[in-house]
Amino acid sequence: MKKLINKVDDVVPEGLAGMEAAHPDLIKVHYNPNFVYRADAPVKGKVAVVSGGGSGHEPMHIGLVGVGMLDAACPGAVFTSPTPDQMLEATKAVDGGAGVLHIVKNYSGDIMNFEMAADLAQAEGIEVESVITNDDVAVMDSLYTQGRRGVGTTVLAEKICGAAAEQKRSLKEVADICRKVNGWGRSMGMALTSCTVPAKGSPTFELGEDEMEIGIGIHGEPGRERMKLKTADEITEILATAVLDDLPFKSGDEVLAFVNSMGGTPISELYIVYRKLTEMCKARGIKIVRNLIGAYITSLEMAGCSITLLKLDEELKKLWDAPVHTPGLRWGV
Repeated sequence: MKKLINKVDDVVPEGLAGMEAAHPDLIKVHYNPNFVYRADAPVKGKVAVVSGGGSGHEPMHIGLVGVGMLDAACPGAVFTSPTPDQMLEATKAVDGGAGVLHIVKNYSGDIMNFEMAADLAQAEGIEVESVITNDDVAVMDSLYTQGRRGVGTTVLAEKICGAAAEQKRSLKEVADICRKVNGWGRSMGMALTSCTVPAKGSPTFELGEDEMEIGIGIHGEPGRERMKLKTADEITEILATAVLDDLPFKSGDEVLAFVNSMGGTPISELYIVYRKLTEMCKARGIKIVRNLIGAYITSLEMAGCSITLLKLDEELKKLWDAPVHTPGLRWGV
């Protein structure tokens, strides 16, 4: 294992300390329990948006805390759900009196711990709504889920819901928007290599030099099929066809196209994927009107990519375009 770390046990806290030092104008970090929150939190009269999950997927979630996006994010150990006390303390820290939305990826540990935190927060008089994201079309059940996994659409939901909350919309309105985004988004990923969790010290799984895994999860969970390596266009066609056939998207739809690096794939290769994706959407009469290309929901150093398509209406377009200023995403400010 070759990683830029000191001690395995210090990976998460030292990373948080570095982020805090780099972005003191945007975020603050609370330790024991660990969570990242907006520097100006709580914002009175604004719905607070909180998410979280295992570390190793950065910039999601901790890098997406700031104006126009998340109010707080709870990082667990690498690929391990955060604990209920993290989520409870984060919820209390950012509650501005208008309620708190929990955006929860569909992983068993995340759901169980967020549910406990929401119950405890409500017992303390904080109104909490929870929305589960489950946009991965690759498999119905996986090692860590009942039903579909929550993946790329989660990032888009955090941005769009953060914008709605910034407009001082009600908790119900923000939660309903989150449900719409989840319902209108679909994703699928693939891996060219495994990744190495620091605590394990060896690759999560083995892939031959001429092999790839289609439908991989963001923790290295198995996908639909292991097959021989194909060209970028062939890989894009496999992923995008599965996504396009699922909703289904129809001719005339406008979409946001999100091409994401799993951590080890350079942006030059993502643009090759995006090029083919635009051709496929155009052939079906689907118009890409917004895009996001880069490493936003990663799996440590895994080489590979995921494709997410989100159907848009005028409301979602305006919320996507609204200003955002976080360590990992910024425009309009």
